[in-house]
Amino acid sequence: MAKEGKRIRKLREQVDSTKLFELAEACKTVAQTKSAKFDETVEMVVSLGVDPRKAEQNVRGSVPLPNGLGKNIRVLVFAKGEKAQEATSAGADLVGGEDLVEKIKGGFTDFDSVVATPDMMAQVGKVGKILGPRGLMPSPKIGTVTFDISSTVKSIKAGRSEFRVDKAGIIHTAIGKASFGGEKILENAQAMLQALIKAKPSTSKGIYLKKGSLALTMGPGVQVDLAPFRA
Repeated sequence: MAKEGKRIRKLREQVDSTKLFELAEACKTVAQTKSAKFDETVEMVVSLGVDPRKAEQNVRGSVPLPNGLGKNIRVLVFAKGEKAQEATSAGADLVGGEDLVEKIKGGFTDFDSVVATPDMMAQVGKVGKILGPRGLMPSPKIGTVTFDISSTVKSIKAGRSEFRVDKAGIIHTAIGKASFGGEKILENAQAMLQALIKAKPSTSKGIYLKKGSLALTMGPGVQVDLAPFRA
């Protein structure tokens, strides 16, 4: 633990915690804080000017990232008949109905995204208390309740990132890997910020994009100047 503490302190010394970095510089800087033996995930954190207690301000959505997420996304699909075959052909990792419900009830959660056809939502509702807290409940808002199974599964597998505001009005979302380098991280960060802007509730008043930062799994936070995105 002492060795890790020294490593983190050294990394923090490389990043001015009081500085607001222009987005491109922030992406380049965060990539340079790589220190772990594994390919660390780049996480974007954005504080929004919304009140999540109000249903109309519960910001949620998804965006296909230009460079993907840099990992294999395990997709589970609730579908039957032709739509189940469509899901399998599109590359879904798990496809089914009641059998998947029972598997999830038994503690199985080895998947990253859940898609369902509208006619299967009654089944999905049986495991809502398990999927919901993990941010995995299918929703029309993010396009995961749909009959367009093929393109949805392919989009998710290619690296579509989902985002959802928490109770404190903050978005925590992955936008890539350290190995991407500054330029690809920048492209993904721009796509995510544009998606957040597009998802702004009409009832949100004042500053919407309040504060933002980027960080690797094992690295310090790099503060981002969001002023250019508020125009």
